[in-house]
Amino acid sequence: MQLFGHRMLQQREAEAAMRNSTQAGNRLRAVAAVMLTLAAGAPSGFAQQAPNKAASALPEEPTPVQTEPLDLRQSQRNFSKPSGHFLGNPINIYRGTSIAKASFQNSLRFSELLKDGKIYLSLSDALALALENNFDLAIARYNLDIADADLLRAKAGSSLRGVNSGVVANTLSGSASTQSAGGGPGGTTGGSGGAASGGSGLVLSTNGAGPMPENRDPSLTGTIQLERTKTPSTSPFSGGSNNTDTYNFSYAQGFLTGSQLTVAWNQSRATTSNGFQGYSPLTTSILKATLTQHLLQGAGIWVNKRFVYQAINDRRITDSAFRQQILYTVNQVENIYWGLVQAYEDVQAKQRALEQSSKLAADDRKQLEIGTMAPLDVVNADSAVASDRQALISSQNSLNYQQQIIKQAIARNLNDPALVAAAVIPTDRVSIEQIPEETQPVDNLVQQAFRNSPLLEQAALTLKNNEITLRGARNALLPTLDAYAFYSGTGEAGKQNPNAICESPSGGFEPCPANTYPPVSYGTALDRMMNNVFPDKGVGFNIQIPLRNRTAQADQARSLIEYRQSELRLEQLYTQIRMNVVNAQYALASDRALVQAAIASRSYNQ
Repeated sequence: MQLFGHRMLQQREAEAAMRNSTQAGNRLRAVAAVMLTLAAGAPSGFAQQAPNKAASALPEEPTPVQTEPLDLRQSQRNFSKPSGHFLGNPINIYRGTSIAKASFQNSLRFSELLKDGKIYLSLSDALALALENNFDLAIARYNLDIADADLLRAKAGSSLRGVNSGVVANTLSGSASTQSAGGGPGGTTGGSGGAASGGSGLVLSTNGAGPMPENRDPSLTGTIQLERTKTPSTSPFSGGSNNTDTYNFSYAQGFLTGSQLTVAWNQSRATTSNGFQGYSPLTTSILKATLTQHLLQGAGIWVNKRFVYQAINDRRITDSAFRQQILYTVNQVENIYWGLVQAYEDVQAKQRALEQSSKLAADDRKQLEIGTMAPLDVVNADSAVASDRQALISSQNSLNYQQQIIKQAIARNLNDPALVAAAVIPTDRVSIEQIPEETQPVDNLVQQAFRNSPLLEQAALTLKNNEITLRGARNALLPTLDAYAFYSGTGEAGKQNPNAICESPSGGFEPCPANTYPPVSYGTALDRMMNNVFPDKGVGFNIQIPLRNRTAQADQARSLIEYRQSELRLEQLYTQIRMNVVNAQYALASDRALVQAAIASRSYNQ
């Protein structure tokens, strides 16, 4: 009996060593995935110039590779371009945009993997399903369209609304006892990119500071008014009935140079019963063009186009953030998959432990019947069986929950009864083969991570946006000095008022003879208006000098402080990524040694 108990103890130690080996292997796989995430390759693109750094004895870090925006939009339309133009159907620019509803159906890949009520899932299949169905990726993909819409807004001269560049982390991960989910606005983690609020200790409150650019979308306004009045007469020259029809139209457009053009065409047609008015009806046409140019604040192409530059950077930041989202989701699904593998192996270990303890209890009961064992030993054996049965139930519950965890990570619709009831069978197992990153010099891995890290790319682009904000805030310190010039022409048309009265030779008043007021056609009035017959022209200056200028000074100082913060954050990211890569490589070596020690311990116990 003692020999059997000794063998039982050895077997349990072997099972424990097996579980330790599995856990160490999972950790090895997870750490390798983190390292591969940090050093993941990025699409080639234009090199992003690194910001100026203070002189240091340390070597210069490599510049992160700036990715080109990818065509990964949620919809087929490019929202950085208007939906209509005058060459096509001009009505389209006044119609709302329709966006197709998101699909909540699972991809067809599930039907290929579902066999006999079970889903036989490899790691590659799990990653492919996640890329097709994962909600976090679908939510983050909309940010690309949002960034394009901001670019369209900037092209019109409007301020940016911003786009969130954080990682969406709403997919559950972990086990039954450890669950994690994302937070923050929109279900995302905080991001330092775009025009969103800052993260990681950064303050981005002055983003967009500076004078507002001119509105480069032309606008046409019009006013049509029909007025009928009757006033009492207080003198021979006043009173009577007056009908006035007004037709006023104007065109306004701003330009990148800081100029604004306004052209107004005002027309009125008036009839009156007052005899002292020579023409009734009288049509008056006035055309006036005014050109205003900023000379100090708001002057120049760069100031009026700075939101476009920021929107382009925000689009690149969003593209980089989506690449980061893919890396994050892939790493998360890998961890969930290996957690499912571990849960299966843990259930198998618990089943073997229950079988062994049950056999031991049965043998002890036989020994009790023949009188070679004390009753207390049987009670202890039954207690071990109950404990192992409880451990098996707990492990089975964890396995069932882990299957639901991976389903919600790789499926979009869990309302399918066949999918909910299907067991997920992982077909891959942990490999402890050495990976190339484990033997490479750590400095090579660090340099590779610097070049390909989405976080560094986003931080460098954010720093460029801060430079744009700083220059805009500096321009806002200047006084306002505008030069303007205008030209106006007037033309009148009409015919003699039938009620017109003229002074008579006898000293009184009498109806005016015919052609006292020669008729003037409307065409003649327009000709006089355009041909400088009755001109009104001039030039002038508007100046506004703030005597203390404290608001602009505070904004400029704050934008400079925030820029210095961004510089420090960029350097801090270099340090953090270096330490993450170094730690990951050390962890690989330590975990490999732990796995090998567990395997040796298992062999010894067996």
